[in-house]
Amino acid sequence: MLFSGLCKSNVRRLSKYYLCSMFKNIEKYLSLVKFSHTVFALPFAAIGYTLAVTQTGQTFSWPLALKVVLCMVFARSAAMAFNRWADRAIDMKNPRTIVREIPSGKISEKAAFAFVIINCVAFIVTTYFINQACFYLSFVALAVVLGYSYTKRFTSLCHLVLGLGLSLAPIGAWIAVTGQFAVLPLLFSGAVLCWVSGFDIIYALQDEQFDRSNNLHSIPSLLGTEKALLLSRQLHIATSLFLLSAAFYGHFNNLYFVGWAVFTGLLIYQHRLVKPGDLSRVNVAFFTTNGIASITFAVIVITSLLM
Repeated sequence: MLFSGLCKSNVRRLSKYYLCSMFKNIEKYLSLVKFSHTVFALPFAAIGYTLAVTQTGQTFSWPLALKVVLCMVFARSAAMAFNRWADRAIDMKNPRTIVREIPSGKISEKAAFAFVIINCVAFIVTTYFINQACFYLSFVALAVVLGYSYTKRFTSLCHLVLGLGLSLAPIGAWIAVTGQFAVLPLLFSGAVLCWVSGFDIIYALQDEQFDRSNNLHSIPSLLGTEKALLLSRQLHIATSLFLLSAAFYGHFNNLYFVGWAVFTGLLIYQHRLVKPGDLSRVNVAFFTTNGIASITFAVIVITSLLM
């Protein structure tokens, strides 16, 4: 009885140890890819999917919707992990980023690269089970989202490349349902491109001096804080106009305009948080405001489309 009790106790301890270890590893990889930032593009993928179903009369399919979500998660995880892997030497030099998983030693370079490969393969395989168009375009999508990681080394337009990568969400979801391109989802993709590029410029203000001293390219290091913020505002005006154009092109109902007004209002609020002499609220503007904006807009627009 004593021996049996000791065995059970040891099994419980070992099980607890391995479970804790597993969850810690999962937590490290979720942190590596900033999984919480999925709220930026995923809501627009949901809009693209709902648009395709409601505009073309397709039948809603939960299995297909799940595949679209998985594609988003796999592609974004691959892109983010690759960015961290590609920038590991740069992150070691930057006091703001030295605490990231690879520079701090929480995740090894080999493990991070293996994680990239796994997610790339998972993304391609998932698109194969959606349709032929998605499968062929998956390689183009990966070229864009992975290629972004090196753009900061030679062009200040790197923010636009990041925006282009995330702008694939609404049109990608549309193609998953219909197998073809269309103007309406491209208007939403244009909005995402300008929106992401604009808030990435704001986020890059934190590294303006570091980028200059290390020969890295960004809009803030090229134009300075004031002009960078002006360009960010102009991109966000373009975002609002793209979303407004989609409303008239798609003949959406009045509820859509409520979503547009809320989204535009949060963009304006974002720019009131960050000033040339005060960057203390950059993270609030970058994550909190944009996260709320995308989720709120998606909920209102999808409700509008389903009415």
